[in-house]
Amino acid sequence: MIRILIVDDHAIVGAGLKQFLTNIGGFEIAGQARTGAEALALVRAGSWDLLLLDIGLPDINGIEVLKIIKREQPELPVLVFSMYAEDDYAMAALEAGALGYLPKDSAPEEILAAIRRASSCERYLSPALANKLLNGSVHRVRKLPHESLSTREFDVMQMLSKGLPLTEIAERLHLSPKTISTYRARVLEKMDFSNNSDITRYMMHHKLGQ
Repeated sequence: MIRILIVDDHAIVGAGLKQFLTNIGGFEIAGQARTGAEALALVRAGSWDLLLLDIGLPDINGIEVLKIIKREQPELPVLVFSMYAEDDYAMAALEAGALGYLPKDSAPEEILAAIRRASSCERYLSPALANKLLNGSVHRVRKLPHESLSTREFDVMQMLSKGLPLTEIAERLHLSPKTISTYRARVLEKMDFSNNSDITRYMMHHKLGQ
């Protein structure tokens, strides 16, 4: 039995997928989340064979959720299942670690094929997407400034956005306050920010909190 976690803020989509896979057999929809925060909590608390992940979540962008999951559980298979056209986000999802990208209006047989391949840790590309990638015609999503940060710099940026003092961040990351101050300076420089308030506004605007 393949244990699947569905992350989608539209209840009807989750219900439809659950009914579809239950009727086929061999799949267990063992969990459903409607926000990025819920998804991260469930991923961290449970054991899953596959994550079906939407991009348009109400709190954290699905691509950012994917990046966090891949940092923490790189072996967990993730299939992005989104309303956005492949041209818009497919490359970003694949680069972030997804095994495939599937529009929600895909045919049932294509959805099933993608789920089966991804749950076996095999990459799935629709014929149309594979052809576009081969011809170099898939548009890359423009990278956001925070994507130039290292993992540690981004971690510090997240904590600063929540108003944590340098000493507390240092304790949480098991580093010295001086080192955290250096990371803060790098974040401000790379992001072209003046202070912590700029960091907080940016994180809220791009829904990057967790």
